[in-house]
Amino acid sequence: MNKRRWIAVVIAVGLFLFSAVSSKVATHNNEETKEALAGLNALLYGSNQLEKNVLEDGNETQQIVKLSVDGTIADTGSGGIFSTESYSHQDFLAQLKEIQTDENIKAILLEVNSPGGGVYESAEIAKEFAKIKKLKIPVYVSMKNMAASGGYYISAAADKIFATDETVTGSIGVIMSGVNYSGLMEKLGITDQTYKSGALKDMGSATRKPTEKDKEVLQTYVNNAYDRFVKVVANGRHMSEDAVRKIADGRIYDGAQAKNIGLVDEIGFPEDTLAALKKDQKLTDAQVIEYTVGDTGFYSSWLGSKVAQWQGLAPSESSKVLHLFESLGSAQAPKPLYYYGGE
Repeated sequence: MNKRRWIAVVIAVGLFLFSAVSSKVATHNNEETKEALAGLNALLYGSNQLEKNVLEDGNETQQIVKLSVDGTIADTGSGGIFSTESYSHQDFLAQLKEIQTDENIKAILLEVNSPGGGVYESAEIAKEFAKIKKLKIPVYVSMKNMAASGGYYISAAADKIFATDETVTGSIGVIMSGVNYSGLMEKLGITDQTYKSGALKDMGSATRKPTEKDKEVLQTYVNNAYDRFVKVVANGRHMSEDAVRKIADGRIYDGAQAKNIGLVDEIGFPEDTLAALKKDQKLTDAQVIEYTVGDTGFYSSWLGSKVAQWQGLAPSESSKVLHLFESLGSAQAPKPLYYYGGE
């Protein structure tokens, strides 16, 4: 074995011994033991507490926090080596809740680069931003490469929205898709054999032809989600629902088109958005910060991630992808999505 593999083995053995010792001493329920185990746990896994990282120095009692939604809006767990992609839904919600208790936060710069995602997860974000709005904390959005469907949903209520000419945005609508191969099964002589308590229990089944009642129920479900999307845009952009429906047929817009129809306020990049936020809100001396999730532990390092994989603690790349797909639904159990590009 090479040197790196030997080091991994030694560390793995050490972790095994640590686990055995900690389980034994845990029976002695005293404060010193608890503190020692907590310290070792933090050393291995890191801290989940949010910390502030200063991006631009300034008045720390007047802070602008930069938030980022980068990737599909789906609840795939917390960040770190166990996360499935760059966006962590639970970490982002934690940041939104932290802002609501911090009197030093005077404004938010939200950078969005997302094709959207789950209906529920998008609504969760919008709910927290509604609470922030009641606290009179202005939110400026900078749409980067893409802020489509759910990416627009979470941006709509912002005080001002910036996009570049090249930004892909819009795609206002709901999609719920699956695959039906009942015709192929029929040709192959394969028969679906499903026992159910009601006629609609297997709605969306891939192994039988959808009935008119199936279509009616699922379309009504999608229409209701669409109506909620329209209301969010209408309220956020101060437009009538009829006006929103005319432009919300699912199509995408570039930044210039979005500005012309009232979905975007200005054309610009993140630095332009920040400059406008400082000027408009009289925060020229503000300190610009972002949140980071605590100190990284051993498992967050390159060697630690390899040990975690060897121990079966960290998911493989294929399982990460499958986890993301499952969070967005499947052909057997489709979900309604605020998502650009289908499933």
